[in-house]
Amino acid sequence: MAQKVETRLVDDLDGSEAVETVRFALEGRQYEIDLSEGNAARLREGLAAFVASARRAGGARGGRTAVPASTGAAVSSRKATDREHGAAVREWARANGFEVSSRGRISTEILTAYEQRS
Repeated sequence: MAQKVETRLVDDLDGSEAVETVRFALEGRQYEIDLSEGNAARLREGLAAFVASARRAGGARGGRTAVPASTGAAVSSRKATDREHGAAVREWARANGFEVSSRGRISTEILTAYEQRS
């Protein structure tokens, strides 16, 4: 007899279908939350200015992974996502008259302007 097991994620905020599990830490405590695409974006946008101004603490590099509702397998890493986001911010900043280096931390001023763009 064959069996098919399917895992479905439910957004922990609003009960809608979740598309990923977001892992994060605050004050030494680890958390994870299942979120829809929109709620995951809201979480990341809300923390973006704080993350941009923070310094990394010790320990292994890692972070969030997207977990598809049907498989539970990790499909994206924080490092790749951060790199793509940084490239997009730098491209936007240059196109809008900001001076931004090609490497290193992006200033809070530029990140704030990027997040508030219309």
